[in-house]
Amino acid sequence: MTAEIQDIFQFVLKQAPFSELPESAASYFSKHIQVVYLSKSNQQDWLQDSQPNLYLIRSGIIDLISAKDEVIGRMSEGDYFGYPSLLTGDAIQNHIEVQKDGLVYILKEHDFDFLRREYKPFEQYFVRAHANRLLASRYKQQSETWSERKISELMTKEAVTITPDASIRDAARLISEHRVSSIMITEHDRLVGVVTDRDLRNRVLAQDRDPCASLAEIMTKKPKHIFENNRVFSALHLMLKHNIHHLPVLNEAYKPLGMLTSTDLLRQQKSDPVQLIGRIYKAQNLLSIKNYAQEIPDLLRQFSYHIEDISLIGKLLSGLTDALTSRLIYLYQQQHGAAPCRFAWICFGSQAREEQTLHSDQDNGLLLPDNIDESAREYFAKLGAFVCEQLNECGIRSCPGNIMASNSECRGTVAQWSERFSRWILSPTPKAMLNCKIYFDMRFIDGASDLYAALSQSLANISKNELFYAAMATDINANSVPIGIFQQFKLEKDKGKHKYLDLKKRGVAIINDVVRLYALKAGVARANTLERLEALNKGALLAKSDINNLKDCWRFLTQLRLKTQINREGLPGNCINPESLSSLEKHQLKEAFYLVKQAQQASAFKFARGSL
Repeated sequence: MTAEIQDIFQFVLKQAPFSELPESAASYFSKHIQVVYLSKSNQQDWLQDSQPNLYLIRSGIIDLISAKDEVIGRMSEGDYFGYPSLLTGDAIQNHIEVQKDGLVYILKEHDFDFLRREYKPFEQYFVRAHANRLLASRYKQQSETWSERKISELMTKEAVTITPDASIRDAARLISEHRVSSIMITEHDRLVGVVTDRDLRNRVLAQDRDPCASLAEIMTKKPKHIFENNRVFSALHLMLKHNIHHLPVLNEAYKPLGMLTSTDLLRQQKSDPVQLIGRIYKAQNLLSIKNYAQEIPDLLRQFSYHIEDISLIGKLLSGLTDALTSRLIYLYQQQHGAAPCRFAWICFGSQAREEQTLHSDQDNGLLLPDNIDESAREYFAKLGAFVCEQLNECGIRSCPGNIMASNSECRGTVAQWSERFSRWILSPTPKAMLNCKIYFDMRFIDGASDLYAALSQSLANISKNELFYAAMATDINANSVPIGIFQQFKLEKDKGKHKYLDLKKRGVAIINDVVRLYALKAGVARANTLERLEALNKGALLAKSDINNLKDCWRFLTQLRLKTQINREGLPGNCINPESLSSLEKHQLKEAFYLVKQAQQASAFKFARGSL
């Protein structure tokens, strides 16, 4: 072996997958490669469709560029490229741009095929690498739809603010000077109110109020707001729900950044489902609500054809269920009188996570004040029964486990709910763990938000011991992904002998459970799975690479799950026949399950000390 080949051999030995293979594999690679100095001047000579090769970078920096001229990834020492076409036989779509000149080792197709035949782990490594790239790139939006854009991307002006002790005249001058239709009232950089041009007309001019009076007298206090990283759909939903036209945008530190108007959002949206939400919030009778509910499946099916990431349907469905619930509560009070005391309607499970599908059922409850009397309890028992029954008639199925506000167990005071959560945490039985999977995903829907805030604060104060986390991790690992030995799918059968994979139970639900566990440990208050992962990204409890893998797997499995429901493929609602997938999609699905299994096992070692 010459000195040059020896140097290459030593380098290759340190690179995966050769670091896990016999030295003979690295030796074969080292003796059958071509060494090329890659620069901007010769970059167009490589990665051509007529000569698929495997490329290993020894030095330099190279960008991999898609057919749409978007950067797929930046590669440097130890990175491979070129293998997708070698695996699939598909035409090469990408090209490269050299950012820093360097050496590249090139292995021709027949030598790559030899290593695939002789060393199965070699092939598995590149199949997995290709699946990972697909998982990562599938959700890089080529051109984001209106609903997926972040609020911060729509803002064109900075926040226009003033203090509450300033005069009405001062506010009017600022509104005119900045050519805006509203202004935010702040104290110590915190939002305390909003004044709009409509307020100046209706609360000042129409009432002949002194323009020297303070803004505190006319401002809308504690206004609804949204955070900069939320999506356009969430903002539009909030504005439709509360019939508001100006929505303050805050950063994570609650500092005002700007104002979003209904005009800004309506300019972005083109979605019938979102328009339907607005119609539901304005429905005047039960018949109208039920008629609107009948439109939901077809509208969502049509909507899915116009967006790249149909997992967004989970948010839309949850938004529609929120709208139906709120309007049913309103109609009940119109017919039977206003509620005798404050209350909060809350939801759990997939609705709370904003991850509903066409087959999701109800999970909801009522939160009541601690001093409630028996006559008021009777009112809320009837309210709960009415709303749950009507939701069922609207297509939101009743919960098989009876986790609904129609059940007295799901109507409780702040103290009663807190006691239940505390009992589950302090005594983590299998039944308690099942409850935790549902109830720890919780969100406010309607009523008195301060009651919900009080419960949330109470839950945050309940100490969660290591035994509780260990029990959750053990429970998570009791469920298995449908991959057997030799990476083969483990299929289930229904009564009709149809073979399928349960994407919810064996995939999505496991990810939800894993993420919930880490979120509880980190004190993350959000319920949505992707939002929880985004919040975990700011801490050290979970590695960023693991967070990205979980995000990609959740999106991919959710996509497949919703696609089968929308296409009505004749299988149980959350299931898919892997034979309907292409070869690459099967590899991708196996990789997703593999990563889910890794996350399961990691949770056991972290929280249950691996004692499973």
